[in-house]
Amino acid sequence: MKVLVIGAGVVGVTSAWYLAKAGHQVTVLDRQPAAGLETSFANGGQISVSHAEPWANPHAPLRALSWMRREDAPLLFRLRWDAALLDWSLRFLRECSTRRTRDNMRQIVNLALYSRRQLQALRAETSLVYDHLERGILHVYTDRREFAAAIEAAVLMREFGCERRTVSVDECIAIEPALAEARALLVGADYTAADESGDAHRFTQQLAARCAARGVVFHYGATVDRLIAAAGRIDGVLVGGQRHQADVYVAALGSYTPLLLRPLGLRLPVYPAKGYSATVPLAADSVAPSVSLTDDGHKLVFSRLGQRLRIAGTAEFNGYNTELNPVRCTALMLRAGELFPALRPAGEAVFWCGLRPATPSNVPLIGRSAIPNLYLNTGHGTLGWTMACGSGAALADIISGRSPELSFRFL
Repeated sequence: MKVLVIGAGVVGVTSAWYLAKAGHQVTVLDRQPAAGLETSFANGGQISVSHAEPWANPHAPLRALSWMRREDAPLLFRLRWDAALLDWSLRFLRECSTRRTRDNMRQIVNLALYSRRQLQALRAETSLVYDHLERGILHVYTDRREFAAAIEAAVLMREFGCERRTVSVDECIAIEPALAEARALLVGADYTAADESGDAHRFTQQLAARCAARGVVFHYGATVDRLIAAAGRIDGVLVGGQRHQADVYVAALGSYTPLLLRPLGLRLPVYPAKGYSATVPLAADSVAPSVSLTDDGHKLVFSRLGQRLRIAGTAEFNGYNTELNPVRCTALMLRAGELFPALRPAGEAVFWCGLRPATPSNVPLIGRSAIPNLYLNTGHGTLGWTMACGSGAALADIISGRSPELSFRFL
């Protein structure tokens, strides 16, 4: 079939790869001049099955309230009239029950495990180089209540197949010696040896090149005006007055997917969660981690990308605002200084922010929409890089009329 993928981030490009591999004729549209230039550009860099606990959990409402007036809060809801955010927030609260949290975590772990296997197979097939490391992910805790809650979450994750094990402070520092000078702050950690890290931007651009070599056609600088509907189906995509047609259409525009589909009467529970990152150049004598870290209390991750350290995370619900907030940028560096006082950067940090497409449950939307020839691959939140290969492979199976190889709540 002819398949048109809208969006050339990591999710759109992996979708194109697996669709082309399945034998379809694939075209990709993106408004940027190249692949991976929006949410995939400077994210946390983790392939983190171990980060599967949803934001919506029994502890979340009180935490969100306590952070409401903090400009540097890990999770910040901007108080303003926004009907989409209000609807999303009400759905979020419904997902905070113990039963729903458990079910959502199972869905996320199943997809993330499958996706990690797909990534490893793709890497073996293509020899992509993207500063990837296979040294696991270490979740560190500096608050005893947070650590106690994490021990419970780790038990659930092991039940679902993610080998996230609890470790002592001594074990934590043995796994990542760069944390030695922060020993006094630490109360414990979790370690998932099978998790990975790598530069999602480099991966996306290299995979896009491999896609093009397979015959995938990319149209960059192509801002979609609207989808054309006729007789209950999509009959084309209008770009600058030019109509692009296919048999099947895939919406993989991240946070912007709901805006494109709303005129068709499709209301997606996806809202932009703005995340921040700092990319720090490292000197030869920099005391920086080589194991990817997650600081759960501050909702931050630290990933080594060659001679750079990527510090990323937090979530700000402020509509489609993409302005850098200096307070939140400063908070990234302050926390890095607390955990790695001997970091010694080789230059100034480069700050960035991007909009991550979040569903209230953190479970992405993958599969056929209410319009028969329109498919969705969006809503991955902070785990787009982690879930990209699995999402793309599963969607290619669905479009090809096959059952995906995993248990997941597909559309």
